[in-house]
Amino acid sequence: MTTRTDRRTFLKSAVAASAALVIGLRPDGRFAVAAAGAAPTTLNPFVRITADGTVEVVLKHFEMGQGTTTGLTTLVAEELDADWQRVTTDFAPADAERYKNLAFGAQGTGGSTAIANSYLQYRKAGAAAREVLVKAAAETWGVAADTITIDNSVMRSGTHQAHFGEMIAKAATLEASSEPKLKDPTFFRLIGKDRLARKDTPAKINGTATYALDVKIDGMVHAVILRSPRFGGKVQAFDVTAAKAVPGFIDAKALPNKAGVAVFAKNTWAAIKAREALTATWDFFEAESRSTADLVKHHLELLDKPQHQAVKGGDQSAAEAALAGADSVVDGEFVFPLLAHAPMEPLNCIVEKTEKGVRIHDGCQFPSAVQFAVSRVLSIAPADVEVHTVYAGGSFGRRATPTADYQSEAAMAFAVLGGKTAVKLVWTREDDIRGGYYRPIVAHRVRVGLKDGKIVGWDHRIAGKPILLDTAFVNEDVKKSGIDPTTVEGVADTHYAIPALSVGVSYPDTPLPVLWWRSVGHTHTAYVMESIIDMAAKAAKADPVAFRLALLEGGGKDATRLSGVLKLAAEKAGWGKAAEGRHQGIAVHKSFDTYAAEVVEISVSAGKVRIEKVTCAVDCGVAVNPDVIRAQMEGGIGYGLGAVMRNEITLVNGEVQQSNFTDYEPLRITDMPRVEVHIVPSAEPPTGVGEPGLPPVGPALANAIYAATGTRVQRLPMAANGVTFA
Repeated sequence: MTTRTDRRTFLKSAVAASAALVIGLRPDGRFAVAAAGAAPTTLNPFVRITADGTVEVVLKHFEMGQGTTTGLTTLVAEELDADWQRVTTDFAPADAERYKNLAFGAQGTGGSTAIANSYLQYRKAGAAAREVLVKAAAETWGVAADTITIDNSVMRSGTHQAHFGEMIAKAATLEASSEPKLKDPTFFRLIGKDRLARKDTPAKINGTATYALDVKIDGMVHAVILRSPRFGGKVQAFDVTAAKAVPGFIDAKALPNKAGVAVFAKNTWAAIKAREALTATWDFFEAESRSTADLVKHHLELLDKPQHQAVKGGDQSAAEAALAGADSVVDGEFVFPLLAHAPMEPLNCIVEKTEKGVRIHDGCQFPSAVQFAVSRVLSIAPADVEVHTVYAGGSFGRRATPTADYQSEAAMAFAVLGGKTAVKLVWTREDDIRGGYYRPIVAHRVRVGLKDGKIVGWDHRIAGKPILLDTAFVNEDVKKSGIDPTTVEGVADTHYAIPALSVGVSYPDTPLPVLWWRSVGHTHTAYVMESIIDMAAKAAKADPVAFRLALLEGGGKDATRLSGVLKLAAEKAGWGKAAEGRHQGIAVHKSFDTYAAEVVEISVSAGKVRIEKVTCAVDCGVAVNPDVIRAQMEGGIGYGLGAVMRNEITLVNGEVQQSNFTDYEPLRITDMPRVEVHIVPSAEPPTGVGEPGLPPVGPALANAIYAATGTRVQRLPMAANGVTFA
């Protein structure tokens, strides 16, 4: 049997079994110390220090490759002056009350919020631990606390010396202050420093990192789901006769919601082969049966009469009047396809029975959603759904469904099999590509009026299925407005000084499952805004950078920081000085409170476009881990390029046509350009970096292609709409 220890059990048993100092938050938000040997039943432990001096940081945000493990650990280790080599990590148990994301009130990792919402919280946890350790040493040695220094987990004062572990018994009897003193940033030795070894790298290299696919439970069965070929279809009947001939096949049962048939076997391969042998008939009465062309047509028709006005005080008639009085009008109609997340590790999880309920083994972004959804499926209390969090091989938003779709499937499979045997559910790559959830199809229609070289009016219309409106993440004001903020973000709240701005939004009716996808609405709004701004600059006979700077002038703090990254990217890229045969495009955008500008440089030979270089400037406040920030900018740029170049999910009569990386092609290594990332020095609070690198790269590429060829790409992906890549 593979050894398994869940987080709650580990924390309680470890503290009880050995002397340890536990620093955490009381429910009232104050820091506290748990006595050595006492389980922290009223505490929310962020930091544990054991007798051998090991510092363990408990992570309320999970790791999917974005560097959160290293970032949160850096914050604690900095305040403690801990030995980086003696700091370990562990994922927190599912407990929304104690481990909630301060940005949205539930336990979860998403929206590029992990470091931003934890920066002070984790620094204070480290500072509180330092404070009681220093007090303990001062009392033990009979010296003043201000004479004690700490370096690499070793405390010193005069001739006295001790490592952390030697002081935890005394420290555990002391009171931690509610507002421990934080280190002066002048003395940071970890925060903001390059080449700090990532905490998750060694285990991922040597193969000891645990993913859900690695977890094994004695006696568990393996399951896959036969799903409707059309979204919204329901199973009517199925025949297992041929499946019974597959070695290892156990059984097949319809899911309670009729969305599919769970196929059980002794191993995943047998389950897959049995599913291939199984036949089923489906009820498509409520299913999506349209093709992509029909859906796009429907979206474009919705642009004629917007359902909602997304700009506070916005007036479509005022925008149209301004356009009527303009010297010239720039217009564009943009269409964005369905996009799959396609994480490298397909979706999977395990459901096993516990004394009170069940335990879910999963690398998921929203443990709170998993607890709630699984509890509803199994008719148990959310608190009786334990979540054992492990690493995930990418997500890009896919492991953050508010409905906990694949975990709910696993719970249903567990239930129909009898609710006693552990079930491991695995989605194949084909399941992932064909099964949703997707970035929605979105259409934009924009008309911009110019007079004397300046914008005087802007009529912007958007149609796309809402992502947020029907979830638990919206408040009553949003519900009342009827406007999904993720559909209009980056447009309705633009930091460009645009007079007579109107943003109309409409929502199509379709059962297609949609979800946030890395950078959410900014994936399409940035492309449209920065393409149209470039078109307006050309109409005004102005330099694209100068035109943008003029629109940002006098716009306050946000505009100042946008101007800063715009100027920096232009400077570092040598804007306007491209070598012969090279062409540049630029874009700037704010998302997740971070400011990013990118210059894409391309060459064109024999009609084929090659992306040569991307220069990125980013202002994300305090750069906690510069190497991680650069990696996230590079990753966002690569992911964004793959999307705009070739990616799309298409439907024929409601059925997805793509199935794997052969026809839903990620960016290849031969496509990846050289990337330079320049981080703006800042003392502002840190902001998100997992997503902001993505939005500017698409429009910057589009603007470079226009500069080189005179072709304006308004439908994506580019490769399906007239652009050939080398």
